[in-house]
Amino acid sequence: MGAANTGAALVLSTKRKEDRRVALGTLVGTAVEWYDFFIYANAAAIVLAPLFFDPFVQGAGEVAGRLISFATVGISFFFRPLGAAVAGHFGDKLGRKTMLVATLMLMGSATFLIGLLPTYDSIGVAAPILLIVLRILQGFAAGGEWGGAALMAVEHAPTHRRGLFGGFPQIGVPLGMLLATLVLAITSHLTTEDQFASWGWRVPFLLSIVLVVIGFVIRMGVSESPVMEEIRKADEQDEQVRLPMVEMFRTAWKPLIQGAVIFAGNGVAGYMITGGYILSYTTNDLGLERSVILNLVSLAALMWIASTIFSAWVSDIIGRKKTYIIGFLIQMVWIWVVFSFLDTENYGLIGLGMVVLAIPIGFTYGPQSAMFAEMFPAKIRYSGAGLAYAFGSILGGAFAPFIATALQAKFNTSTAVAAYIFGVTVIAFITLLTLKDRTGRDLSPAADGELNEVLTDLSRGDGVLESTFDRGAGF
Repeated sequence: MGAANTGAALVLSTKRKEDRRVALGTLVGTAVEWYDFFIYANAAAIVLAPLFFDPFVQGAGEVAGRLISFATVGISFFFRPLGAAVAGHFGDKLGRKTMLVATLMLMGSATFLIGLLPTYDSIGVAAPILLIVLRILQGFAAGGEWGGAALMAVEHAPTHRRGLFGGFPQIGVPLGMLLATLVLAITSHLTTEDQFASWGWRVPFLLSIVLVVIGFVIRMGVSESPVMEEIRKADEQDEQVRLPMVEMFRTAWKPLIQGAVIFAGNGVAGYMITGGYILSYTTNDLGLERSVILNLVSLAALMWIASTIFSAWVSDIIGRKKTYIIGFLIQMVWIWVVFSFLDTENYGLIGLGMVVLAIPIGFTYGPQSAMFAEMFPAKIRYSGAGLAYAFGSILGGAFAPFIATALQAKFNTSTAVAAYIFGVTVIAFITLLTLKDRTGRDLSPAADGELNEVLTDLSRGDGVLESTFDRGAGF
């Protein structure tokens, strides 16, 4: 049987209900997890600093408090690789679905508990410590979530619609951001400033438990990836990789680095909106109305959703690499415009800047699930895709709001922030040019050919010392 036929045998018909259930499951579950994530990022921008880091605010000023608050956003990113490694290991051995449910529950529990935390005034230094611990758990869960959701969608998809199917977990992220922003905006509108600072900020965190239950029910109804079923058959013949993460580092380090750097180019711009920096800068530094800016962020999220799913579809036609090139080129130009718009303090221009910025962000995010899945062999795919995403999040997103706030404070101009984003985008673009476009390749374990033999030898300890991903699987 040819490679194409083998791949076709491993996907479900687009006419079956299961396909729609998988797409919905990855979309809803991802949206719920990222609602939890963005609730914290937005709260860090507007309310957490004085509540949990009061001594720093009092002793060093409001900007220092915000820097510390944004640093807690960044700290969680360093635990994403650990989450990706653990989820990747078990996801490559036990299945994608098991890890998807586990990460959803962990993220939801941590978010709900943040809503119950006493502030610094109540329990002193224990408050920020507990907040950071729960934030770390959020980072761990986020690191393990994306790889499983992406692979569930892509590995179920027919080859010619792989990008589109992979776009569903991707739009879960801006959808989660939109939901988080809307809930915060509604809560802020229904409460006074004092009420919001006292108890209103807790409501969005506590509401997450309802969304987690919905996501859990949907994900439990999704069947396992067909590629995972093939891997399990290999396990019965003692051909499964024993330590997927270790073998991934030994055989697939090149696409791991490429994927991480490319994603950093997306994240550094995306986290200006999603990480709370623009919200913080416009409300705290420029003195603009928080409710209006939150509404503009919501509009940007809607455009991000549209551009993400559109670019995912386009990538099935013109290829993943060309789609990314379009996105990075627009981003390198528009990033200068959007920050000049912020300084006008004109709501219309600020909204226009963010909405247009969401277009290139979507073009370098929509095809990501399919592209990352096509970069790694089946037996180590969860580990490889998940870690590339996690490391890219650190490089591009972890401290992007923190760095932007520090640059703005030091140089007193948003041009410094634009230059920082531009520089990271250029590096990502150059890295993208080194990547081979593997759009449409067979994702089945059987298609990995020579690399499977290398992985088997490594797993059995047969003394294979070196192998790069470029040698095997037709790469």
